[in-house]
Amino acid sequence: MTSSSIAFEKARAEGRAALVGYLPAGYPDVDGGIDALKAMVAAGCDVIEIGLPYSDPVMDGPTIQAAAQQALEGGVRTADVLRTVEAVAATGTPTLVMTYWNPVERYGVELFARDLASAGGAGLITPDLTPDFAPEWIAAADQHGLDKVFLVAPSSTDERIAMTTAACRGFVYATAVMGVTGARASTSDLAGPLVARTRAATPLPVGVGLGVSNGAQAAEVASYADGVIVGSAFVRALLDNAGDRAAGLAALTALTEDLANGVAGGVRA
Repeated sequence: MTSSSIAFEKARAEGRAALVGYLPAGYPDVDGGIDALKAMVAAGCDVIEIGLPYSDPVMDGPTIQAAAQQALEGGVRTADVLRTVEAVAATGTPTLVMTYWNPVERYGVELFARDLASAGGAGLITPDLTPDFAPEWIAAADQHGLDKVFLVAPSSTDERIAMTTAACRGFVYATAVMGVTGARASTSDLAGPLVARTRAATPLPVGVGLGVSNGAQAAEVASYADGVIVGSAFVRALLDNAGDRAAGLAALTALTEDLANGVAGGVRA
């Protein structure tokens, strides 16, 4: 397993932000999802987030919901997510799972941590779990050397940011859009101040997720963040080419290259 912090350190040494790419496992099916994620790695993603499809995705926008629902209807299970992690982690790219907490609890927290580490996974991103309610996960992650990525938001107090970042390992996920996820036409003016407040509390790298969908937006976010996190735009590239896998992979590759050029071209603050 490779901690996500390694990828952030490498990007920083190259004078740029890291590109973090997300897709849900099992879309369009398990093997197709693995091919898609490997294409993202080959085209420039530094870190990969693999979504664990869930039946009640309250924080996901319609694009990710649509892909995750298709994956669920196709019968994807947690074992398929772990198989996807293993295939992507084998490329040497830090690979994390992003999941709501309920599936981990049902699987068994210690068992999930063990199996994720065995698959080569770098760690877990838990959008609906906060450190003060996560003692079991923190213990399991520490035992297996997994990254613990918790979220901060514009509404977080300075005290909350300090508590959250103290529990993180790997990087901190700054979600700069209030509400559900999704690609947006413009970036948020809340992101820069949130990154500054987070950096005041921790030396860990700060990745920002706020609906980036093109290289120009990626460059803007890369000017102040350590990582640019992109999800819905990648999923949309596949959804828009449903039924034509070659076209979907080509669209995914082109988008990744555009975003990678963006994070490389962002003028660092």
